[in-house]
Amino acid sequence: MTVDDATEVIEPRRDVSHPEGRDVPPFPVFDSPGTPEPAGDVSLVHREVTYARALGFRPLKMDIWLPRHAAGRVPLVLWVHGGAFQLGDRRELPPTFAPGSVFRLLNEAGIACATADYRHSLEAPFPAQLHDLKAAVRYLREFASELNVDPERFGAWGESAGGHLVALLGLTGHRGDLEGGLGAQGHPSSVSAVVDFYGVTSLGDLPPMAMPGGLFPEALTAAVPPGMSLQPNHMLVGGSEDRELLAAASPVSYVDAAAAPFLLVHGDSDGLVPHSQTDLLAAALAEAGVEHEVVTVEGADHCFFGAEDRMADILDSAVGYFARKLGTP
Repeated sequence: MTVDDATEVIEPRRDVSHPEGRDVPPFPVFDSPGTPEPAGDVSLVHREVTYARALGFRPLKMDIWLPRHAAGRVPLVLWVHGGAFQLGDRRELPPTFAPGSVFRLLNEAGIACATADYRHSLEAPFPAQLHDLKAAVRYLREFASELNVDPERFGAWGESAGGHLVALLGLTGHRGDLEGGLGAQGHPSSVSAVVDFYGVTSLGDLPPMAMPGGLFPEALTAAVPPGMSLQPNHMLVGGSEDRELLAAASPVSYVDAAAAPFLLVHGDSDGLVPHSQTDLLAAALAEAGVEHEVVTVEGADHCFFGAEDRMADILDSAVGYFARKLGTP
């Protein structure tokens, strides 16, 4: 990519070391979406789009899936992957989900879908992850006209760690102190509806994650600093067990009447993130008078293992929720 390909750049700086003091070409803050490619009969996809650059870190990427035959501007949902804040990327869905199902189902319903990477916990502690996703939302509004999406109809959907992060997006849209300053500026980072699949909501109340049978083999943990806890909630806040830091990274700490409506879906046999995490957020939303729904999937473990035969209905319920809350063409 050349500098000319970028849409938003930092101000040019004067190269005082050059005898003529000539301008140094500005460095791009993010890239334009470029040209999409067909993906089946339903979708057009902008792949490997750099939505933000941060000094000292890898470029932050997203893919943008657009309904191929849409007439008029469409709503958009940001999908956020899970992985205990330690693993995963934007293209990966849980093993119980059919490959590409989230993106395809949204497009079939006339809803665009962006799926974004964010920094993991050893790359940067919280709130870096929230800052990244807020930058992703602002980017999508920056290019709403080019993408043919309606910037007033944005939702967010995530699972596990991604559920935690989309909950924060739905709760902190009015919090200027949590924007982070990366990427596109001048746009809100708020969303109008949230679907949270078995997300963490109170880090201080998350029980220690059992790791039987080498869930994290040594080859996977070799880069973890010696002595650091492998518990995802502690890793998210830099390895600390400080209750105040854990609370500051918890969605339940940010619930107020300005929150977006929520659909919370959780298995009652979840052995990694217990259903009590959803109960805590639901109780806080109820106390604040925020519209929300709770769906409990009987017999389902994390990622809805044990409910594979019901996955189509579970995913359809989420897509239908967005269709109701955001509208479709």
